[in-house]
Formats: sequence, C-alpha cells, structure tokens
Amino acid sequence: MRLKRSSQLLWLMLLTVWVYSQQVTPPSTGHPGLDRYRASRIAIYMDDFGQMARYREANSQLKPTAATENRVVFFGDSITDMWKLEEYFPGKPYINRGISGQTTPQMLVRFRQDVIDLQPKVLVILAGTNDIAGNTGPMRREDIEENYASMAELARVHNVRVVFASVLPVHNYTPESKEFFEQRHPHEILELNSWLEDYSAANGLVYLDYFDRMVDDTGLLKRELADDGLHPNKAGYTIMAPLAVAAIEKALSTSNAPK
Repeated sequence: MRLKRSSQLLWLMLLTVWVYSQQVTPPSTGHPGLDRYRASRIAIYMDDFGQMARYREANSQLKPTAATENRVVFFGDSITDMWKLEEYFPGKPYINRGISGQTTPQMLVRFRQDVIDLQPKVLVILAGTNDIAGNTGPMRREDIEENYASMAELARVHNVRVVFASVLPVHNYTPESKEFFEQRHPHEILELNSWLEDYSAANGLVYLDYFDRMVDDTGLLKRELADDGLHPNKAGYTIMAPLAVAAIEKALSTSNAPK
C-alpha cells in the first residue's frame, strides 16, 4: 500500500514538473538569441510586466513641473535607455524613461507612472522595434498601432503634446548585427513608420523622422551609426539629437498644441 502511494506521489510530482515546464518555457521564435532573451525575462514578465519598479523611486524624487519649465519625457526601449540625455541636451529639462527590451504593451502598463504623473509638456515616443522582433511574443502591426494610439490619446487628455519618432532602420553589416536584423525585416519597419507618419498628420502630433537621416542607399541603417546594427553609437545619437530638439520645439508651438 505504501509503495503504491509512493508511486502515485512520484507520478504526481513528475506531472507537476512537466506542466510547469510547459507553462514557463516560451515557444521557439526561430532565433536562438531571442529565445534566450525571452527565457531570461520570464520572472519580469510574470512579476512586473511593465517594470514599474525601474523608475518608481526616481519619479518620487522629481519636483513638480514649474510653470515655465518645458519638461520633456523621452519614452521608449533600449535606444532611449542608452541615450545619455544630459550629454546631448545639456541644461535641458529632459527626462529619460526608456527601458531596454520593452515593447509597446509594456510601455502602456507604466504610462501613467512614467509619463502622465511627471507632468511633461512634451512626450517623445521611440518604440516599436522590439514589437516587430517579438520580444514579448508575436505582435500584429494593428496591435502595435493601437498601443501607440492609446498612448497618444492618454497624453492628450492630460495636455501633453506628443512626438512620434520613426522606428530606426537596421543593418546586417557586422557579425553581431545578423540576428537583430533577421528579427526586424526592413519592410515591417517601413510599414509601421508609414502609419506613424499618417497618424501624426491626422491627429495633430509631430512626426520625428530619424529614419530618413540614418538610412543608407540600400535601405539599411548606415554602418557607421551602429556597431550591432540596431543600437545607435555616438555618431548615431549625434544625428538624432538636433532632430529631436526640432521636433520638440515644433510640438511646443501653438499650432501643434493638443486639440
């Protein structure tokens, strides 16, 4: 009788382990690097999907926006996260709220905490490349577009002017760039950028076109602007900075105020 119960207990334990492994092991994307990345993020996806903890303390230490302060929040993924704003925009009240690897659904989760509650005059959103790659799972372009639209609508309700930045091009000119490139097909980037530009024009937003200034004559990111084919280096950010300033100034102008 004891042997039978022990066998039943062992079978139950093995079944539990198998079920758990099926639940926490993401299906293969066909890209080994992306598979490893997604597996490494399981704890985050389950415990703090939007990574609200990342900026919670920093937000609590910010002073309320002064009446004369043109506070700007840069909101996005690793391309924003890695951008040292104080070096490229010295003396500007620009706040970095990028988080490496994030997709637009994650950004929506933390939008109130990391954007609305900071009371910026302008919001610059640079996202989408990780949605295309599938960092948090397969994403239809329609779903990415709806997430962008939701962020714009939330910002408008709170009198925040919005700048939609184009998704940057990618290249495959270096060994470390190959897999990033395979995850982000250029035509998908072009299609999303076309929607971003059209939506901006139809809804009184500013479209910040990084793409045209960073793409080469083959339709890929210029080799000298990113070593890994995705993340801008100093030369890349040097091109992006004045374009961002011009877009922010345009957003602050009366003609581009929220309707």
